[in-house]
Amino acid sequence: MWKIKSYNPFEELNSLQEEMNRLFNDYGVRYSKFPAVNIYSTNEEVILTAEIPGLNKEDLNISVHDNNITIEGERKEPKQKADTTFHRKERGLGKFIRSFRLPYEVDSEKTKAKYQDGILTVTLPRLEATKPRKISVVTE
Repeated sequence: MWKIKSYNPFEELNSLQEEMNRLFNDYGVRYSKFPAVNIYSTNEEVILTAEIPGLNKEDLNISVHDNNITIEGERKEPKQKADTTFHRKERGLGKFIRSFRLPYEVDSEKTKAKYQDGILTVTLPRLEATKPRKISVVTE
């Protein structure tokens, strides 16, 4: 038995709209969310990791104020030979800045940062007042 599909005049328009949304969503992710960051915490510290390949550690600036952290840097264009022709160029270049509100207040004096294999890891010790405490229950 044959099944007849009804014609939907808006099907092509919906497809076009989905494609445009995908195009603009990808653009925003690529350029406004660089570097990609994970922030997680333990009972003792907050850890931020960021994917920042191709930078020198001297090109990074990290600052902590209250419970906010800011990462700034610049990915510089490598020198190319005069006869170089790009066939695809997706990696962004230039300055970037990202700021995040941390889930806890941290001790900025004891903060440590490490940059290895294109991954920045910032370890921020939590203030004592923000660490979980065990509360003893007494009976009367």
